Amino acid sequence: MVDFSLWDIFRNLLLAARWTVVLSVIAFVGGGLVGLGLLLARLAQWPGAQRYVGAYVQLFQGTPLLMQLFLAYFGLALFGINVSAWVAAGLALTLYTSAFLAEIWRGCVNAIPKGQWEAADSLALSFGEKMRYVIGPQALRIAVPPTVGFLVQVIKGTALASVIGFIELTKAGTMITNATFRPFTVYACVALLYFALCWPVSAYARSLERSFKRGR
Repeated sequence: MVDFSLWDIFRNLLLAARWTVVLSVIAFVGGGLVGLGLLLARLAQWPGAQRYVGAYVQLFQGTPLLMQLFLAYFGLALFGINVSAWVAAGLALTLYTSAFLAEIWRGCVNAIPKGQWEAADSLALSFGEKMRYVIGPQALRIAVPPTVGFLVQVIKGTALASVIGFIELTKAGTMITNATFRPFTVYACVALLYFALCWPVSAYARSLERSFKRGR
């Protein structure tokens, strides 16, 4: 057993938490870009977009993230593609996030009254102009709370990356527990750090929502 002080435990967990943050940012930014592309493909009614995007969303929403991480890490090796835990975790979380964000944002766009679309059509706006000037700004106000709320889920979901050897907050907590035999202390610190990461995000979402309401 290694004799760690409380500060030693917290300091090592804090160092691991930065990788939780980095992985969350990669997943959210990458997933947001892919999700936006999927949404626009659906709205633009490209040939086959509804079917293929729908299948993509159902695939990643309907299967556990844990399985997706295993497939990204071990499955690609079956085709001779060896990837690091970093790449596998980033890829799996990006695809998982994109499926949920695409569906969240589709619901927000569908919440815009039909009259707004008709008004945009009457002005002979192109699809891009409709999204930029008419539909997009209105959908954004609706999308902020569920989008940021899902970011909290992404942050917590990074804990599953520990199963493929990615050393983030949860993995570091397990390693320190094995060395110190102080699970209650270690996992209490892990929970505290997750709360410290997630609570400001939720508070910021509420602040943005109030700002949008005042802007109306």
